[in-house]
Amino acid sequence: MLTIHTADALAPGGESPSLPGGAVLVEGREIAAVGSHEELTAAHPTARVRRWPGVITPGLLNPDGPELLEHSYHPDPREDLGSEPLTGEALTALGMTDARWGASARRGVQRLLAQGTVAVAGPLRRPAVIDAVHRSGLRIEQGVTPMPLRPGADATFAIFDAAECVATVIRGRLLHRRR
Repeated sequence: MLTIHTADALAPGGESPSLPGGAVLVEGREIAAVGSHEELTAAHPTARVRRWPGVITPGLLNPDGPELLEHSYHPDPREDLGSEPLTGEALTALGMTDARWGASARRGVQRLLAQGTVAVAGPLRRPAVIDAVHRSGLRIEQGVTPMPLRPGADATFAIFDAAECVATVIRGRLLHRRR
């Protein structure tokens, strides 16, 4: 299925200039085209169109990903532990198992996606955390910035309105949206 993601502007990254009213045409897991909204909708009139406020960007690389996912516990909303990640003595008292680390990492990944993160800076060591990251679609990078948005690249990007992430798309899948 073809989907056109369009916003007030497109900042594709790399050497490409920003494009007011820019859009990204997604086919499956890849970017099929990048251009103006008018140009892409004229060329692909049957494509689904998702309109977003703000700017489409390649997304964020979170250098603190390993720390956030492997050294802090993201409580389940059903637990009476609050909503902020636990560290230090509070974490030690929980008696962490692989299953608990995996569930915590999945909740932590959701927080990262809600911030526009598309990759974390490795390395990750805990197998349960690595599995959670891979299943989410987040990449594990070694200090590399996310790929520019261009035809043939993975359809991985984020949309920001002011300082807030509106949506995060990884390999063509809409994994976070604010509304």
